[in-house]
Amino acid sequence: MDLVAADRAHLWHPFTQQRGWMDEEPVIVERAVGTDLIDVEGRRYIDGVSSLWCNVHGHAHPRIDAAVRAQLDRVAHSTMLGLTHRPAIELARRLVEIAPPGLTRVFYSDSGSTAAEIALKMAFQYWQQRGERRRRFVALRMAYHGDTIGSVSVGGIDLFNSMYRPLLFDTLKAEPGDLADMERLLSGHDGEVAAVIMEPLVQGAAGMLVHPDGYLRGVRELCERHGVLLILDEVATGFGRTGRMFACEHEGVAPDLLCLAKGISGGYLPLAATLASGRIYEAFLGEFEEFRTFFHGHTYTGNPLACAAALATLDVFREERTLEELEGKIEVLAELLEPLATHPAVSEVRRVGFMVGIELSDYPLALRMGHRVTLEARARGAIIRPLGDVVVLMPPLAISSTDLRRLVSITAEAIEAAHAELGLRAAA
Repeated sequence: MDLVAADRAHLWHPFTQQRGWMDEEPVIVERAVGTDLIDVEGRRYIDGVSSLWCNVHGHAHPRIDAAVRAQLDRVAHSTMLGLTHRPAIELARRLVEIAPPGLTRVFYSDSGSTAAEIALKMAFQYWQQRGERRRRFVALRMAYHGDTIGSVSVGGIDLFNSMYRPLLFDTLKAEPGDLADMERLLSGHDGEVAAVIMEPLVQGAAGMLVHPDGYLRGVRELCERHGVLLILDEVATGFGRTGRMFACEHEGVAPDLLCLAKGISGGYLPLAATLASGRIYEAFLGEFEEFRTFFHGHTYTGNPLACAAALATLDVFREERTLEELEGKIEVLAELLEPLATHPAVSEVRRVGFMVGIELSDYPLALRMGHRVTLEARARGAIIRPLGDVVVLMPPLAISSTDLRRLVSITAEAIEAAHAELGLRAAA
């Protein structure tokens, strides 16, 4: 079969202008080992974005592979409507053990979008069942929480949201990093706001926008002062990306609801979880005829294979001392990025832990400078993906220092090559 032709004839890729896709030769991934992706031609590429920010310990990790194979010999899937199973139970206990204090219940789903959607619905229903008509949500400008209607409603990236405006519910938008603006919104809508939802420390899809120190702690205090729930979306920042297991640990903040996905299964299988505090869970308890149940669920909720992968992922964190080993690599990454900050093609380098956004200079939109850098990096043996003209680096936590140096070197060369090509064009 001609794979390229079949792809172009039948597939519709996410976040992709298909007309442009047809003009380029695709990378068809055949297999992966460690932190490398290998295409059908045998070419190897450093996985510079962790297969969209989810791979943690590398591909084909023997510990995780073995856990999934062992689970296959037991049961691949069983519903959690009216039933339960060992991997989901064990994983829920483990997640509660490592989560910020106060989070005692785990509700499974299958993506970051659904984890956020669930948190929004839980927060809304919580207040309704307490007899309070709190129906509004506060989110940050340039926020991204997923692509389902509820998660899009609390998003703040117009490029993703504006087309669907008639379908969305209105939300209040706060200026990131501005506590006075958050205070203004909460005070001006006192008694109306159900929850504040935000990514802690860094807004990923916004281009790695970094919040000032103390902002998260300040938002938590404002929520407590105004009696508002705090939802933290750690889909991108969780499982070691910022140097701690969860980003909120940096400021000692515990949310009322915590959204997890991506790295939860080590990047192996779709899995997400929304963790809730005891007081939220208790508001849903009642007699059958009271209908206080949380009427929400997914066919693959708590899939045993995904839960087995997640349990093994947590085991590897402990056995390989992943977070401790990461500290030195974060320092290396910071040093490697310093020269890029002064490159004429770069306007700013933003970083928290292993989350990096390299914002390119003000190039015309039609030039697709970020995409040009991606193609140059691919030719040199690395897969990276831009957010517009922000080049993102988010390699697996398991990447070696040698490959980390190579990844940054390739990225710098790619930026220089794309910049030089445009310079030659302009001169011509």
